[in-house]
Amino acid sequence: MSKVASLIDIKGIRDGLLVKLGDAAWPTFQVALINAIDDRSAFYKGARLALDVGDQVLHVAELVALREMLSERGIFLWAVLSSSSTTEQTAQNLGLATRISKPRPSQVQPAPDGVMDAIALWLPRTLRSGTLVEFPGHVTVMGDVNPGAEIVASGSIMVWGRLRGVVHAGSQGEVNAVVCALELNPTQLRIAGVIAVSPKRKGKAQPEVARLKDGILVAEPWQA
Repeated sequence: MSKVASLIDIKGIRDGLLVKLGDAAWPTFQVALINAIDDRSAFYKGARLALDVGDQVLHVAELVALREMLSERGIFLWAVLSSSSTTEQTAQNLGLATRISKPRPSQVQPAPDGVMDAIALWLPRTLRSGTLVEFPGHVTVMGDVNPGAEIVASGSIMVWGRLRGVVHAGSQGEVNAVVCALELNPTQLRIAGVIAVSPKRKGKAQPEVARLKDGILVAEPWQA
């Protein structure tokens, strides 16, 4: 077995590829991963990648640098799994998932209104301008989505606050996805392939849910 192979364990999962870190320091692993990708660039291009780093303690600069190197190669880093609370918090601060497992079938409850069942990303903070969150599932934000922030989710998007940025729910064509917010005033809202720009609001804001009806985006009162 080559040194690179011993450092990197890659397997397919429902949402892409899972790369598990072997016994190595972070710089050594990073070089090995990039070399392995470059050796099979056609295989990895366009892949969604989840990274299991074990007990490695990683900070923002390290994960941002890796994410940029992967992005340059057409790879989307969407999750970082770690037993380190520091690494887990860092990943969450960057909008990355930290869990990929699903409940057992007996524990799965039917989704309301036909919304697809999927994994979900919980973000306990306001998303500020310049933040981009991409996730293959549902996204819940406990805070505001400010102008200049963007969320792209293959499932639904729920914002317990003011939604004033750009959101794209059902990004992989899921027409039953919805967008909910306590104040729905996005710069741009998209569900599947349908796009709408919010008109200037008149009157007091109220919780609303946006969904597709007969191929048209409509907003209705949200009674959560």
